[in-house]
Amino acid sequence: MSNGIKRSKGAVKEIAGKVEKTVGRVVGSERLEVTGRARELEGHAEQSAAKTRERVKGKVEEIAGKVQKKVGDIVDDDETMAKGKLREVKGQVRQKANR
Repeated sequence: MSNGIKRSKGAVKEIAGKVEKTVGRVVGSERLEVTGRARELEGHAEQSAAKTRERVKGKVEEIAGKVQKKVGDIVDDDETMAKGKLREVKGQVRQKANR
């Protein structure tokens, strides 16, 4: 399952937990309120884990791009340098998108 899907499922779980928590408060059910809060926190944790995985992938991609760019520089190949720079920037964007 992709991190995007895991992140979405976490968001749905978090929202469902908030609704359950609110319903528990309205009807005076402490058990329902606590269960809702637990679901909310679980959803939040799932989203955070998915974001962390994406940031790690982005960092790996950034480093690989830097290496590729350096290799292109050493062998004097402009195309390899450009592809490395593109990969590096894609990794940076992936990290920023998942903060």
